[in-house]
Parts: sequence; C-alpha cells; structure tokens
Amino acid sequence: QVQLVESGGRSVQAGDSLRLSCVLSGGIFSDYVVGWFRQAPGKEREFVATISRASTTFHHASVRGRFAISRDNGKDTAYLQMTTLKPQDTAVYYCAALEHVDPNYYTDFGPYYRNWGQGTQVTVSS
Repeated sequence: QVQLVESGGRSVQAGDSLRLSCVLSGGIFSDYVVGWFRQAPGKEREFVATISRASTTFHHASVRGRFAISRDNGKDTAYLQMTTLKPQDTAVYYCAALEHVDPNYYTDFGPYYRNWGQGTQVTVSS
C-alpha cells in the first residue's frame, strides 16, 4: 500500500522560504507522477505544482517563479521549494502521487491522483 508523508511545514514571516518534503513508501517512487496541492481555510483545494517521472514540471501561475517542485528518486522524495512566501500562501499543503507508464505525463487535475498524504501546515504572517 502506497503511503505519502509530508513534512517541513511551519509558521514563517512573509518573504521567508520553506522546503516541503514528501516521502513515498510502498511503491516504486520513480513510477509515480507527483503533485502538490493546497487548501486554505474555507477554500477549495487547489493545484500548486506537478512533476513527471522524467522531471518535467508545471506550476500554477500564482506560484510560478516563487515555488519549484523537484524529485529525488534515490530518496523516494519529492520537494516543494517555496520562496518569497506571502500570507495568501497560508494553507495545508498535500502531496499526491499517480502511477503512470508515460515518463513525460503530468497533471494538475487532483481527482486523477490515487494516493494522498495527510498534509503539512504552512502559515505565513505579514
């Protein structure tokens, strides 16, 4: 059974940086597309970034240039490097994984992801 565990979330000040980590167990990490999503209080879950098995990336326009998704297949871990954080980035951040045969495939559509972590809280104060 595939499990995802996020870590790295905490309270920071606006302008600070954070790196979130997502470790996958119970599967072959290199077989999975990984996505990061977030959900702020009272709002719908929204897409943040995704990375294909071949490490092609796609970021939501609201974080492009500030956030960067990456992966280390040797460590079964995906990362979300977040810089220049803003109060509107405050949310619970979730990683998700989808096993896929195409190494270049990625998606920003949450329902396609079969596996989800429990989330890590990021709070940005002004």
